Order: sequence, then structure tokens, then C-alpha cells
Amino acid sequence: MPEITRLSGGSDWSDLDFVERERTPQHAMWLGIQMHVAGLSLSNTISVLDNLGVQRSGKAVHDWVQKADLQPDSGTSTNHVALDETVIRINDQQYWLYAAVDPNTNCFLHIRLFSTFTTALTEIFLRELCEKHAVDDAVFLVDGADWLKTVLQRHGLDFRYERHGNRNSVECVLREVKRRTSSFSNCFSHVEPDTAETWLQTFAVWWNSLN
Repeated sequence: MPEITRLSGGSDWSDLDFVERERTPQHAMWLGIQMHVAGLSLSNTISVLDNLGVQRSGKAVHDWVQKADLQPDSGTSTNHVALDETVIRINDQQYWLYAAVDPNTNCFLHIRLFSTFTTALTEIFLRELCEKHAVDDAVFLVDGADWLKTVLQRHGLDFRYERHGNRNSVECVLREVKRRTSSFSNCFSHVEPDTAETWLQTFAVWWNSLN
């Protein structure tokens, strides 16, 4: 399967804090998490693990993703930040995925899932972004979303309307999110929003490991 060739052996993936409480070898959990967020269904992931001599259920792989609770690294300093949002459905309800991407590396800086898009939630997202990364002096690249412009202006952050150019990076990354979530029709079923957000943040860590 083509997704397997995209797995990364980066060391960031090998530090799973919850591994002490698991009976599965750490490298198998690391591989299972990567395979699933890279594009394999739970059933295909457990089939690959079974071929490697590790017999676990789909629920076990799901639980590994949740217990690992991975987040994109903090501490990036960049001169541009591309911002965007896209719709993700959870149990037939619409949620908004906010994403900040460094166009110099195509890596996620921050990612959050909210039930709607408002200036108050955008404030939360940008505050968390600025706490995690040195972006106070960056130029934020935005589309026509008024709530993004309003909050950036309120906090004295420099921004520029850009439809193409460097802002293409965030659109490219979100297309990859859509490609992966299309495996479940862009819809997470029978899960809580926090569960979906943890999966999406794990996806962001995997994506960053490729760049």
C-alpha cells in the first residue's frame, strides 16, 4: 500500500510515555500509530501488525493513538505563518479545524478543533499559537475570513491577505488532512470531539515528521 512508504523513522515517534503500562513492544505501538494516521484503516493496520507477530485489536490501535496524546513540537521561530480552517464532521455535526502552518517547512505549528468559528475561539487558537511559538513578529497569511483579521488586528499582529504564494502551504496541508479523513468520508463516527482532535493532532505530528 502506498501509504506505508510514507512512514518515517524519526526519533520523535519513539518516545511514548504510556508504554510502561502496555504489554505491546514500543516499536510495534509506534508503527501501529504511524500506519493508521498515514492512511491505513484500523483493520489493515492490525493485519500488518499480525504479519509481524503482534496480535492486537483495532480498539488497541485506537487506544494507542489516544494515550500517546501527541502534539506538534513547540518553540518554532518563523517569519511567516499561514492560517486557515476547514470543516470536519463528527457524528453528522459540523466542526471547524483551525490550522497554523509554517510555509517555510510545510509543518503544522498548531491545530485545534472547535464546534464553530467565532472571534472568541479564534482568540483562543491564536493565544495558544503565540504561547507555543515565537511568532509575535511574523506576518500572518490569511484568506478572506473576517474573524481571523479581526483577532489579528486586535492583538497588533501583522497580517497579509494572500490567496496563493506562501499561503498555498496551509491549503496543501489541509488537503492532506482531507485525503486522510476521506477514509471515513471526512466524518468521525461514534466518537467525542476530543477523541477526533487527538487523532488530528497525532496526524499533525506524523506529517511534521515527513518534512
